[in-house]
Amino acid sequence: MEKRTRPMAKKTTGAQEGNVGASASELIDARIRELDDWRGATLARIRSLIRQADPEVVEEWKWGTPVWSHGGIICTGEAYKKAVKTTFAKGASLEDPSGLFNSSLEGNTRRAIDFREGEEIDEEALKALIRAAVALNSSR
Repeated sequence: MEKRTRPMAKKTTGAQEGNVGASASELIDARIRELDDWRGATLARIRSLIRQADPEVVEEWKWGTPVWSHGGIICTGEAYKKAVKTTFAKGASLEDPSGLFNSSLEGNTRRAIDFREGEEIDEEALKALIRAAVALNSSR
């Protein structure tokens, strides 16, 4: 007897609904608007700092989240109830002299920074990490 299967429904976020054919930048704009609290403001600030650090950065939308790339993935920007998480794809290979990485420290590849409500962003240190991630991607 042949077993019939149905395709799984693709899970979407609010930023994806009604945005068929939207560019990644438009989806990120929509996500920031959707997060109409400190998380949206934090994600917008992180995005701005990434763009300042690397004017050639490519914005993508993967796995239902913003992704920034240059010669490979630099980082993602996920929003949770109590944090905006910036996960660096190759963070374990990056120098972090300012100690920004505070999450996913046990892994062999990724490292992340959890930004919580009311916390200041060390802008220069974050931009230095972005530049280091781009340099690492370019060296491989």
